[in-house]
Amino acid sequence: MGDQTTVIHGHEYFDEKYGSFIVPIYQTAIFEQIIRETGERRVSDRGVDLKYSREENPTVRHLEKVLTKLEGGEDSLCFSSGMAAISTLFIGLLKKGDEVVLSKEAYGTTIQLAQELSKFGVEAKLAYPRAEDIIEAISSKTKLVFVEAMTNPTLKVIDIKHLAEHCRDEGVTLVVDNTFVTPVIYKPLNDGAKIVIHSLTKYLAGHNDVIAGAMISSTEIINELWDWRRKLGCITAPFDAYLVLRGLKTLALRVKRHSENAMVVAEFLEDDPRVKEVLYPGLPSSEYHEVAKSLFRDGLYGGVVSFKVKGGFKEALRVFRSVKLIRPSPSLGGPESLMTVPVLSIAAKMPKEIREELGITDNLIRLSVGLEDVDDIIEDLDRSLQSIQ
Repeated sequence: MGDQTTVIHGHEYFDEKYGSFIVPIYQTAIFEQIIRETGERRVSDRGVDLKYSREENPTVRHLEKVLTKLEGGEDSLCFSSGMAAISTLFIGLLKKGDEVVLSKEAYGTTIQLAQELSKFGVEAKLAYPRAEDIIEAISSKTKLVFVEAMTNPTLKVIDIKHLAEHCRDEGVTLVVDNTFVTPVIYKPLNDGAKIVIHSLTKYLAGHNDVIAGAMISSTEIINELWDWRRKLGCITAPFDAYLVLRGLKTLALRVKRHSENAMVVAEFLEDDPRVKEVLYPGLPSSEYHEVAKSLFRDGLYGGVVSFKVKGGFKEALRVFRSVKLIRPSPSLGGPESLMTVPVLSIAAKMPKEIREELGITDNLIRLSVGLEDVDDIIEDLDRSLQSIQ
């Protein structure tokens, strides 16, 4: 079944009595714990008791079925946010004496959380976002390796297939945050990753109106972490799950349009004399173009474009303040084009020496290219760039 069919029909819901095939919102805290006619426990298809929505909820469960099929896993869990998924992962799978290796360039809160696990005796080690550097950082204590399929905000692409082979040989669990790329473009589990993480807030929900997260993996890992989600109390709310299900129905169409718009914008920026450098793996000039081409599908490279304006922070801030159609906002993946200056947002707490190593300069701008007419996006960029002439 193709991705576009999966996101429409993969929930497996059908109400025989009413003939409804749209997943309803089970906006309830509790369920009758037994089937009165038989006295049997009421259980979900996962085999756990269906009694309390903090543990299991049918709307959430149908969303999990779609995500499982979409990423090619065995089962999934949905959470109240992407960070709730990551928190559950770390707390559930790491113990005192373990080590987690992370890319130096990752979502800042992910790195902060990993480093603060030191209070529980877990060590976090950071490596440059390149497969060879991450492999070199792995030690006998390493339990997890956590990377992003495409880094935030400079859009480096890690050779997941190569990294996964080494992690498998070393008995290390490879976790890939696939939020930026989406399973429409790349499915890390197919290349040997063990766990995939998503901020559903971004492309999968797709409308900038919900916060949620997800984890897709093997049945064994999901069953273990299901109990941690139960104890931590961070399941997705039913209404949020419904919004994600609704947004998913157009995922493949949206990702294609995001990516096509982003390529046009990247080419425009690359030819603009006011721009010093464009970071986008779809451009042949990108040092990550070949690895991205080998991993990603259908000639799509995602909807985020980062670029460095000529000048410094002052010039970047002028551009940031001058956009009209594009919204100066730090998220991504919705219909609206969004712009942020990383040193003001995602990289604000990153040590200066690491920012410099990664190329996160004061003049760097990250643009989440939306679904507007691309000519209108370019017109707004052109007008905002005039502020630094």
